[in-house]
Amino acid sequence: MSGIAGRTLLVLALGAGLACAIPPADAAPSSDTAEILGEWETKDHDGVFRIMKCGSEICGDLVGLSYTKEVPKDHAGHSECGLRMLTGFTPDQQDAGHWNGHILDPDSGHVYHARIWVSSSGALKLRGFVAVPLFGETETWTRFTGKIGPECRLP
Repeated sequence: MSGIAGRTLLVLALGAGLACAIPPADAAPSSDTAEILGEWETKDHDGVFRIMKCGSEICGDLVGLSYTKEVPKDHAGHSECGLRMLTGFTPDQQDAGHWNGHILDPDSGHVYHARIWVSSSGALKLRGFVAVPLFGETETWTRFTGKIGPECRLP
């Protein structure tokens, strides 16, 4: 895998067929849509996503990457800097505060189902899965408060 985002997505995709985890107690969602918007750092602190409104939906771009040589490339050879990887998130009609949409694996070009929400602890939870949420893996992202350099480079 070449990109930081690709490794994150690989973990989510592989977990999709292997894990049967039940969300922890702190996974209770917030009902405030504004809480989900902003910049979020991945669990390994090697990527930052900007989650924003895209019309009536929520979407997210990869805006920060930790790398040493050149900007990581997606499966088509394009820069991952600014890549829209979270798309089509709409409110879940049965789970207030949860949003359902899709997440792109930039290394393969595959798109997976995903669910996002803000937990009671204030962390963003992102669950990627192939068919049903029960068979997936949840990552915990934290608010990003740092600076992003040129070409999406994280310090």
